[in-house]
Amino acid sequence: MNLGPGKEFDRIRGILARIAEISGGAGDGADRGDEVSDLGDDCALLPLGSTTLALSIDTAPENVHFRTDWLDFKEIGFRAAGAALSDMAAEGATPLGLMVSLGAPPNPNADTDPAADIMAGVATMAHNLHARVLGGDLTRSDKYVVDVCAIGTAERPVRRSGAHEGDALWVTGYLGGAALALQRFREGQRMPAALRNRYASPEPRIEAGRWLAGHGASAMIDISDGLVADAQHLAAASEVGIEINLEQIPCWEDIAALAAAASGEEFELLCTMPPTFGDANASAFRAETGVHLSRIGTCLRGAGGRRGGVRLLDRSQPVPLPAGYDHFA
Repeated sequence: MNLGPGKEFDRIRGILARIAEISGGAGDGADRGDEVSDLGDDCALLPLGSTTLALSIDTAPENVHFRTDWLDFKEIGFRAAGAALSDMAAEGATPLGLMVSLGAPPNPNADTDPAADIMAGVATMAHNLHARVLGGDLTRSDKYVVDVCAIGTAERPVRRSGAHEGDALWVTGYLGGAALALQRFREGQRMPAALRNRYASPEPRIEAGRWLAGHGASAMIDISDGLVADAQHLAAASEVGIEINLEQIPCWEDIAALAAAASGEEFELLCTMPPTFGDANASAFRAETGVHLSRIGTCLRGAGGRRGGVRLLDRSQPVPLPAGYDHFA
């Protein structure tokens, strides 16, 4: 599967190439393509009889994805679980449970244990989505590391690679709040609870993802690196071009559209729908899920994995693409 640009994804391309070398050496040439062709999407899919098992994994290390002076330990677990489950939402899957590998420093306080609080947050997120904690592992670590594996099933899995020329680009929710909350945390400023929760307590769009999958979504991805950055991954995987209209991006209050387009860890869903999906369908989506849905662009022919695969337009005039989050930039 083609990936979008960035140093993080250059490294992933190198990793996939090494896996392909080993897979190719173990059997004939057909084995090599079969074993690596689906790598790079939000979830791994394993057909099991009449069921398709969906699996996703997400790592949250301290001082990269969270800070203990910003969030309490239960929030840290809740947020880490939400990030993993957001990948399930992007597949249109239903979560069954979570497994967690937890790295934690020694605990000098016998009365309270941050590891237990982190897992309470994980369990709360699972319970909210009618799933459960299935098990895990605990190890000593200099810093906290929360590694969450989500397991679920998908009746109609939606990959990143199914968009077609003429499909419309839609996004759930309102964007930019996560980046604004992060800025407030860094500046040590107080903020309204709703804004703080955009960073501290993300809500994976499980119900929304299932609804979109059941109503014809051709491709879908969750917004973790930023709207434009993740649109580039969807464009590369589907081998289409994408145009996004800046003025149509749904923005969090007091957020400029360009900032909303760059904001990462929103955990909203970006999807492509057939041309027949229109405003009446979007209204039905809002009525059934309680989540806003906005059309923000169109899929065009070609352009593939190049940076030119996504164009950002401000009232029909091209504007430079904002950089998304890249772990190795």
